[in-house]
Amino acid sequence: MTEQASTPAQNAARAPSSKRLEPLRSIDAGVLKIAYYEAGPADGPVVMLMHGFPYDIHAYVDVAPQLAAEGCRVIVPYLRGYGLTRFRDKATPRSGEQAALGADLMALMDVLGIKRAVFAGYDWGGRAACIGAALWPERCIGLVSVNSYNIQDIAKAMVPAPPAREAPLWYQYYFNIERGRAGLAADRRGIAKLLWQQWSPNWQFDDACFERTAVAHDNPDYVDVVIHSYRHRYGLAESDPQYADIQRRLAAQPVITVPTITLDGDGDGVSPATDGSKSAPKFAGRRVHRVVPRAGHNLPQEEPEAFAAAVLELIKA
Repeated sequence: MTEQASTPAQNAARAPSSKRLEPLRSIDAGVLKIAYYEAGPADGPVVMLMHGFPYDIHAYVDVAPQLAAEGCRVIVPYLRGYGLTRFRDKATPRSGEQAALGADLMALMDVLGIKRAVFAGYDWGGRAACIGAALWPERCIGLVSVNSYNIQDIAKAMVPAPPAREAPLWYQYYFNIERGRAGLAADRRGIAKLLWQQWSPNWQFDDACFERTAVAHDNPDYVDVVIHSYRHRYGLAESDPQYADIQRRLAAQPVITVPTITLDGDGDGVSPATDGSKSAPKFAGRRVHRVVPRAGHNLPQEEPEAFAAAVLELIKA
């Protein structure tokens, strides 16, 4: 079922572009010391909000307070390689593979004593959310995923797409050569700002908004994690052996059985909006697909009301 999401009121309150989600907390969880923001009552239904590349937790600067005001306990972690999240052991491979992102989500829930939560995210964070929902459905109340089924099918990664779909992926091919690694190391902000502009052509962000997020990319592991992520998905980088079992399960392209709302931005410059039918076989439970007018790839920051409404719908179902 595909729906058109309602557009937010023009006078909807938004946080100033320099407002930060703070104070941050940090906790040892698996291989990481994860920095995260938390809001809302400790006994409320839990929502895990997962950000993407090249963004950070401030994608949820307007979503988090809306959910907290509705009684949710909101957890917004910095992914590996971002912000103040750090690897606990310098010998741990700086992997950005999808299995690691899913494992990080579960490790954080375990150490925080969270039994079940809504998993919600986009881009890398949407992938972590989909993985958690697919492999650990007993831990997932429901799923909100931008761009539908985000689990990579690495076995088919070398099958070409139509040229119009390949062109926006220039950054992925760039990162797969050493020139791209050097380019990312030399100008993280320049690449991120260009991608923001290309992926969200209707979003008029200012310098303060961009810089608030860009500092998260100064993490010492950012370049290594990003480069590994974009090489691994094409089968061009080795997996971290500790995630071999998860990666094996993901290779089977597991079906998601939990209640799900998938969202596409009508103005997404890297993953064009669809009617959701192609990914429908990957969702065995109740699934609703919505297209959000004008929204680009960073959907929760561009249209927070639509994203928060999807989360609350799953909680109140």
